[in-house]
Amino acid sequence: MDQQEPNKPQLPFNNLFLNSGLVHGRNEVWMYFFGILATVVGYLGFQLVFAMFLLVKLVNKGYTPEDIQKNEKLLTDPGITGIDRNLMLVFLMGMFVFGLFGLFVAVRRVHKKPILSIITAYRKFRYKRFFTAFAIWGSMVIILTIIGYLTEPEQFTIQFDAAKFFTLLVVCVILMPIQTGAEEIFIRGYLMQGLALIFKSGIAPLIVTSLLFGLLHMQNPEAVNYGWGIMFPYYAFFGFFLGFLALIDEGLELSWGIHLANNLISSLLITNPKGTLVTDAIFGVSEVDPAAELIAAVIMSSVTFIIFWLIYRWKNFNLILK
Repeated sequence: MDQQEPNKPQLPFNNLFLNSGLVHGRNEVWMYFFGILATVVGYLGFQLVFAMFLLVKLVNKGYTPEDIQKNEKLLTDPGITGIDRNLMLVFLMGMFVFGLFGLFVAVRRVHKKPILSIITAYRKFRYKRFFTAFAIWGSMVIILTIIGYLTEPEQFTIQFDAAKFFTLLVVCVILMPIQTGAEEIFIRGYLMQGLALIFKSGIAPLIVTSLLFGLLHMQNPEAVNYGWGIMFPYYAFFGFFLGFLALIDEGLELSWGIHLANNLISSLLITNPKGTLVTDAIFGVSEVDPAAELIAAVIMSSVTFIIFWLIYRWKNFNLILK
């Protein structure tokens, strides 16, 4: 367990992570609205430019605006647009780069606070925790994939291409830490701390950010293909688990490590035509069972929590309350 001492100014909360955002810089409520706007503008601005580029590609292939309006997936299907899958992934991840840039500008220029204050309560980012979380969750993803392949091999197609896979690996290693970091820092860092100003507690921001995490993912193809009824609980539960870890461990290191392992290793191992990221992964699957995915997420989260508790010996569960 890390032995670093967290910063300890006058603290309005028991939770040092909530305090870390509130005792640094300026924290008027309007500033958080500006930070949200800056993040959204950065994200949507790049998304708009990217969408226009794809729209031109589709029109050149004979599709009409009416065709695209009826089936928005045309814009993100590499096979239809003719864009290499890895290049498509770069564009999709690029939105998070610009969104994170907008957030950082707001934090540094408007709030006048260090970026680290919305990431962890400690003086340094706890890399050991980050990589421990990545290893634990990543190992379980790999194990479940192997079990699935051995028990239902007919559902899997081996599509390994060394050149394309290596390119995918490079893209994922460079950009997915930014993509997952952007979501963690914005939702479970910046917004969690900002909402604490309003609710004066940890549990309300935890619930709100978990629901928001679920809602933001409802624009993903999975929600369209499988329905909100199963996908919203899946994403909201995952968001709640990550938020719980951020509060109980007073930093984003564990949640960020898990989020990165989930997205990166899944993208390298399996691709699903109905999923958000269609990649040059090792395996292709024609169908997934979202209910089974939710059950697996609950089991993996439970096992992960037990392992973390054995390692870090958390005792003060009131940290998620205030």
